[in-house]
Amino acid sequence: MQQQLTPAGENIVNDLSRRYNLSHDAVIHMIGAVNNGGGSMAQFNCPELGGSGQWMRGGMTMVGDMFNNGLKNTVNNLCAEISNILQTTQIFPVIPAGTKGSAQWWPAELGSPFSSGSQNNTRYAVFANRLAVEINGEVTVYDTLDNNIGGVSQQQGGDNSLTFSSQYGTILVSSLPIVSGPGSTKQMPQAPQSNFAQAPMPQEFIAPAPEVPKMNIPTDASADSIIQLIDKLSKLRDAGALTDQEFTSKKSELLNRL
Repeated sequence: MQQQLTPAGENIVNDLSRRYNLSHDAVIHMIGAVNNGGGSMAQFNCPELGGSGQWMRGGMTMVGDMFNNGLKNTVNNLCAEISNILQTTQIFPVIPAGTKGSAQWWPAELGSPFSSGSQNNTRYAVFANRLAVEINGEVTVYDTLDNNIGGVSQQQGGDNSLTFSSQYGTILVSSLPIVSGPGSTKQMPQAPQSNFAQAPMPQEFIAPAPEVPKMNIPTDASADSIIQLIDKLSKLRDAGALTDQEFTSKKSELLNRL
C-alpha cells in the first residue's frame, strides 16, 4: 500500500529522491526511520543504502558496507536534512491519537506516558498502573499492579520474551493481567491488586527461599540481645525467609524471655 503524504511531503520526497538519486520508496523509508527516532536518530533497512544501518545526529553513522565512506556521507547528509525538515514540515497526514500508525499509538485515554521506547517490531509506553505494548501493530494494555517499572527489555520476538524491572525484580510482561487488546478475554490468574508478591510468577523468576537459621537463645539472654534477635527476625521476614505467622510466633517467644 502506498504511503500517504501531504502535498508538501510529496514535494520534499520528490526533491530528495532527485538530489540523492534514490527511489521514492527509499526516501519515504528513511523519513519514517528518522521520524520514529524523534529526529535525532534512525534505524533503517534500505537496500539502496546498503541494507541495515543506523544514524545518530552528531554521532556515528553505520551502514552495511562499513568501509564505504561515500555511502556513510550520503546517509548522514540525507538523515540530517530529513531531521531539519521534520521540525518545520508535516510530511505525513496527521493520524488521530490512539489509532494504528499514529505516533501516539496507545489508547488516547491513557494520556501521556512516563516513558516510552521501541525495539525491532515492538513499542512500549509506561503509564500510572498501566503498560501499553505494541507488537506488529497490535496494542495490548497491561495492569502493572503495584510495580514501579524501571525499564523494559526484549530478548526475542513476541510478548512472552518482554520483561521489565521493578522493586520486585525482573518480571515477565506476560504474567501481568491484560486490561485490553489481544488475549483480554482469556481467563487471567487472580492476583491481589495491592500485593504483587503474591501474584503468579514464572518458575524461572522464583528464587528458593533461604533456609531459616536456627537461633540458640540462652535462658539468661539480656534484653539487648533479645531485641537484636527480634531485629534479625524482622529482616528475615522482609527477605521472605519467614512468614508473618512464623515471625509473630518467634517474636512472642523472645518477648516472653524479657
